[in-house]
Amino acid sequence: MSPNEFFDVLRRMGDAATRGDGRSLAALFAEDGVYNDYIYGPHKGRDNIADMLENLFHRDAADYHWEFRDPVVSGNLGYARSLSRFVSTIPEFKGNRVVIDGISRFVLKDGLIAEYFESVNGGVAMSQLGVQPERMAKVMRRWADRFLANPETADYARGFKS
Repeated sequence: MSPNEFFDVLRRMGDAATRGDGRSLAALFAEDGVYNDYIYGPHKGRDNIADMLENLFHRDAADYHWEFRDPVVSGNLGYARSLSRFVSTIPEFKGNRVVIDGISRFVLKDGLIAEYFESVNGGVAMSQLGVQPERMAKVMRRWADRFLANPETADYARGFKS
């Protein structure tokens, strides 16, 4: 994928997510593509990706905006920094404003996204939401467990010398 094509995918991805248009977001992915969301987990296939955006994320967030910056693409890999903001609609945190940044990694195939990964400091988001520290610790433990269960991560972790 050329840099200009990748930049266009990022623009369309941010626009679709901002609008809550799951079908447009999912169309950027391969038929069996995977969107690995740091909150909602992995979603495989266009129908599941569309559902995640429309019925999970936009259920929990209003006035959502997502944009990508500093994109880099090389062969079948793309990376970009992102900024996003939203107002929580979760009853417990309703009305709280959140601004977060992240790094996104894209595995690209035939002009589409085969797999999307994001790395976001969820603690920054939870702090802005007003999540209690004990609950934050439980959520971060789940994230850590999911991360450490990844085969690539588990293989890498076996390299400890002591």
